[in-house]
Amino acid sequence: MTFQTAGVIGAGAWGTALAQSAAAAGLKVTLQAREAEVIDSIRARRINEAFLPGVELDPGIAVTPDLADLADCDLILAVPPAQHMRATLAAFAAHARPGLPIVLCSKGIERGSLKLMTDVLAETIPSATAAVLSGPSFAAEVARGLPSAVTLACADLEMAEVLAGALSGPVFRPYFADDLIGAETGGALKNVLAIACGIVEGRELGRSAHAAVITRGYAEIVRVATALGGKAETVAGLCGVGDLVLTCSSPQSRNMSLGLALGQGLSVEQALAGKRSVAEGYESAPAVRELTRKLGVDTPICEATAAVLAGELTVDQAIESLMNRPLKPERE
Repeated sequence: MTFQTAGVIGAGAWGTALAQSAAAAGLKVTLQAREAEVIDSIRARRINEAFLPGVELDPGIAVTPDLADLADCDLILAVPPAQHMRATLAAFAAHARPGLPIVLCSKGIERGSLKLMTDVLAETIPSATAAVLSGPSFAAEVARGLPSAVTLACADLEMAEVLAGALSGPVFRPYFADDLIGAETGGALKNVLAIACGIVEGRELGRSAHAAVITRGYAEIVRVATALGGKAETVAGLCGVGDLVLTCSSPQSRNMSLGLALGQGLSVEQALAGKRSVAEGYESAPAVRELTRKLGVDTPICEATAAVLAGELTVDQAIESLMNRPLKPERE
């Protein structure tokens, strides 16, 4: 099986970067965008000024507002914000032929249903072949052609390898896996943990505290992934440890920059004001907290972060609650 064409649903920073990367891999790409200004900007200047300014896009990338224009594509990259994934896939369902590979590239847990994006896909386009792309990858860096590596997971390992081959380019390297749950869980929780790391930075709590949040946060990811049926070894890779380290280590991350502002004393409303791009951790935090409680899994950092975002705890109260928890073995 070979793929020659790719459709990208969602022209935010990450969707645009993936369109650029797919074009570099040799695919003929159609990028679907909702915003008229984005379509006009790309068509007139080959730049997505709204979401990815300063990056000239491959001249072969077509842009359209119409999901129907993606109907004949060999594969689809679905990149709307996680909380809009269900509505987006439902709108595309009429154009999806049976077996169409749909690679889910958004990271989060759906609020209300507490479902992963693969569950959402199964309910909206059950005939699709589901895959997940996740890993340490800033949109601006990928779009500019800087080297990056990610995890591409599909239940059918042979299909995962074929998809990885189709999306692999000179500086974009997907490693394939068959653990969809592990790949998704790492991506969903690391966004919440990045907000926690940003708070640590904003409060100037030091590198030791930063390292502790990353390490204990990773333990939370492992617990949740395995409770859902995923594999610990999956989240030990690019889609877990790799993504966690990247997102928790640079204010280029929207999630970490949100936490940084909170740590510096801004309110949630002030920190989010004027932001056009979505901080997925903010959107997913309530669902992560509700899901982990339902699973009976201990995730104190995610819990505390969700409480801060909800206005239930101040930053200082959250820090105090974490530091005064009962002592326990490290492996628990």
